Amino acid sequence: MKKYSDSELQQKSILYRLALLKYIKMAGAGHTGGDLSCVDILNVLYNDVLNVSPENFHDKNRDRYIQSKGHAVEILYVVLAERGFFPETDLETIGKYKSPYIGHPTRKVNGIEFNTGALGHGLAISSGIALAGKRDRAPYRVFTLIGDGELAEGSNWEAAMLAAHYKLDNLLAILDHNTLQITGRISEVCSPYPIDEKWKAFGWNVITADGHNILWLRKVLNEATNLKDKPTIIIANTIKGKGVSFMENDTRWHHRVPSDDEYKIAVKELETQLI
Repeated sequence: MKKYSDSELQQKSILYRLALLKYIKMAGAGHTGGDLSCVDILNVLYNDVLNVSPENFHDKNRDRYIQSKGHAVEILYVVLAERGFFPETDLETIGKYKSPYIGHPTRKVNGIEFNTGALGHGLAISSGIALAGKRDRAPYRVFTLIGDGELAEGSNWEAAMLAAHYKLDNLLAILDHNTLQITGRISEVCSPYPIDEKWKAFGWNVITADGHNILWLRKVLNEATNLKDKPTIIIANTIKGKGVSFMENDTRWHHRVPSDDEYKIAVKELETQLI
């Protein structure tokens, strides 16, 4: 894997956001706000942390990435295309008849490990893969991205308990903590707070990070893989709609496509951040 500087990765995040908006606009559908909140996380994972590539995707010792927050699939498509898993022109078919590029991850798309989207299942799947890896003495690591709204699903906590019981230190969860879900603030819909204390009580290592700070994400994501005897969760504090001022911290952008004027404004904002 090519090693990028912090500034190069920061520029990648802007380019990813521009591509994301382009293809959501083209498709006429997408979870814009939640996609934008996890851009920097996926950027660092795929460009600095994961041992996975188009060349080794069928190698049994590759790292696994499971996107439990499956509705934010558009940014996953954008990152996988840029990494060479499939031609970027494929993204022009998102949401089109018979296209495999649908609104949630599917294994029909190269680079995607599991079909996800029914919230609360990704951590359980990841725990099972990590447990298999432990028993096989395999070198791979398992990463999963969870949305904070899906913490209301009890299956997450069953999986958390199992992962701690089996000391799955090859499992790393990242929580996209943007504090918003489709119906409002998570604190008002079904509060998971205090999130950190809950995960600690379930026997996990807990790390809190700025989910938009490339330097900090690189540090914690790489260092967390060396922690032993416990699974680890990184609570990544993020902003829904990050990068576009009028989308930030606004529940209305959970699933909304920008108008022509909104799209032009968003693109201009992002392009001014490019070097």
